[in-house]
Amino acid sequence: MKKPQVSLGLVNPKSPDNVGSVLRAAANYGVDKVFYTGDRYPRAIERKARTVDMRRKVSKDVLLTQQDSLSDVVTKDMKIVCVEFALNAIPLPDYVHPENALYIFGPEDGSIDQAIIDKADDVVYVPTVGCMNLSASVNVLLYDRLCKTGNYAAGNTLIRENRDTNNRLEVPTATTNKVRTID
Repeated sequence: MKKPQVSLGLVNPKSPDNVGSVLRAAANYGVDKVFYTGDRYPRAIERKARTVDMRRKVSKDVLLTQQDSLSDVVTKDMKIVCVEFALNAIPLPDYVHPENALYIFGPEDGSIDQAIIDKADDVVYVPTVGCMNLSASVNVLLYDRLCKTGNYAAGNTLIRENRDTNNRLEVPTATTNKVRTID
């Protein structure tokens, strides 16, 4: 079975912290690539002048690429899904995710251009009171996709391999107060 192709497109993001959080979400949810447009993010990186230790970061293997246009990265089997508070958009709880998708998110302080919305296969929104932070929106969308597709591993092996080195918690069973083993 071929792995679904899932990518994220960020329209002119401005915050290195937000982009870093998007990369972490991408890695956690198995996203292939993250693309961005505009020049605010590279300028912000230059101004911030810091180096990040990526040795322990789950996002170190996620490819981040600047593009002139996000339409340049769409493959023939890929659907364009914009995530935006837009009239007539589909509420995320009602949305059925395509197998292969480029999810496009607007800038932190603006919206996706109407021309991109017009080219999209679907436009969805998270039905919150007010708009969310860019990285929060990415996390919610990717979690929704994970839950609805059922394409995830579960169990103690996953937990052991991925939890923080300082986390050694175990949940006792309710009936015996002993630690249960699920593998």
